[in-house]
Formats: sequence, structure tokens, C-alpha cells
Amino acid sequence: MNKNFEKIVDFALAEDLGSGDVSAGLLADSQVQATIVCRESAIICGIEFAQAAFLSLSKDIEIDWKVEDGDAVTSSQVLCILLGSSKAIISAERVALNFLQTLSSVATQTQALVRQISHTKAQLLDTRKTIPGLRLAQKYAVKCGGGVNHRIGLYDCIMLKENHIIASGSITKAVEMTKSQHPQLDLIVEVETLDQLAEVLKLKGVTRVLCDNFSNQELSQAVLRSNGVLPIEASGNIDSDSIVGVAETGVDFISTGSITKNIQAIDLSLRFS
Repeated sequence: MNKNFEKIVDFALAEDLGSGDVSAGLLADSQVQATIVCRESAIICGIEFAQAAFLSLSKDIEIDWKVEDGDAVTSSQVLCILLGSSKAIISAERVALNFLQTLSSVATQTQALVRQISHTKAQLLDTRKTIPGLRLAQKYAVKCGGGVNHRIGLYDCIMLKENHIIASGSITKAVEMTKSQHPQLDLIVEVETLDQLAEVLKLKGVTRVLCDNFSNQELSQAVLRSNGVLPIEASGNIDSDSIVGVAETGVDFISTGSITKNIQAIDLSLRFS
């Protein structure tokens, strides 16, 4: 398991267990069989996280997964069968299910939008609008749902937004300063008007241009004006109701925070047999 993922699971267990699970401590420990069942249709994600939660409390727990990350499941479908310590399974249950239901929700929502725009060339991107502490996990879930990861954080790609441009004096000055100090990093420039887009298209060193809150008519114009010079990304209040229209303008990418922040946990349950 990725060490960053291990840290996330360890933190979640420590947060939940604290000084110890007092309710599990009331029970006699015994070997039990349990099942995790999905109560609705979903794209499953988070198996590694759930497994790590159980095995962190007892390495002797046997887990027979019936699905893999990225699989589509239906209501009442069994995800896995567990065999092992009743105390360990009870104590890890909430953390394991939290990861599964949250990450499966991200993957499910992502795939739903990906399917909506599958007839276009547009790729669906995530954003940095993630649950604190779960960014890497949620971005993994986006990939399980068929989406594409945007920058991971503020360190692996530069995006010049309106406040950077205001502070620098102009788009041109902001881009020139960026490329002089960080020539090795990809550079995305956010624009709010077609005139700003025209300015960016004249500059060297830009990787992609992000059109923020453009109308569909403006996006179509942006695609025409760019004419393949730079990839066009659309962003700004894009959801399931508007995404098809945006994709059909011909943009290369669509980014939305909804797939990681506006999520509803998938309904799961764990029961002893």
C-alpha cells in the first residue's frame, strides 16, 4: 500500500479508537464471519483503505473480496466476506466503511459525469476542492471512476488565477515571471474574458488555458480562437445539468469540484453472519 495511504488509514483509526474501543472491550473475543454489503448501485473504490483498517487491528483477519476498485455493483451485492476476531472487526468497521462509502461516492459521481460526455473529446478533471486529509485518496477515486487528475497541490503545477494576475500587473508579466523562476513546471493560466484569452495565446511557455465561468457561446469562441494552439479547459459551476452543453463546445478538459466535495456517501453495511 502507498505510504501516504497508510498514514491516512492510521490517522483515521487513531481518531476513532483514541485510548481504546470501550464498547468492543465489553465483548468476549471470538472468531466470526462477517459480510460487507452495498445497499445501492455504485462504482466501488477504497478496498485497499478498508483492508488496511481491518488488518491494522488484526493481521489474522481473512478478507475475501468479491469485487475490485472500479467495479460497478448493484443493490444488495456482497463486497467481501471477513473471517477473524470479532473485536478487531467491530473496532475497524466504521473506519473501513467510511473509506469505502466516501471513495465509492467519488468514483460513482465521477463515472456518471464521464458517461454524460463520452460522446465528446472532453476529459473530466478533478480540482483541489477535496476533503482535508483525503486529497490523494479522493483523486485516486476519481481515476477509478474514469476521470483524470488535475494538479495534486500547489507544488506540482502552477495555475495563475485572477489574484496572481492582479498582483503581478498583467497576465503577460505574471507568465514571464513564472517561466523565469519555474521553467520546469506546467503552467495553466485562468482567464475570465476572450480578450484575456487572446493575450495568453500570444505567450510562450503556457501549457493550458482555463476559461472560468464562460458561457457556452464564449467557450465555443475560445475553442475557435485557440485553434489547437493551447488546450482549453472549462471550469466554474459545472454540474450534471450543464456538463453536456459545455463538453459539446469542443473544449479539451472540464474541471469540477463537485465530484470531490458535493458527494453523498454510498450506503454500506457490515453484519456478522
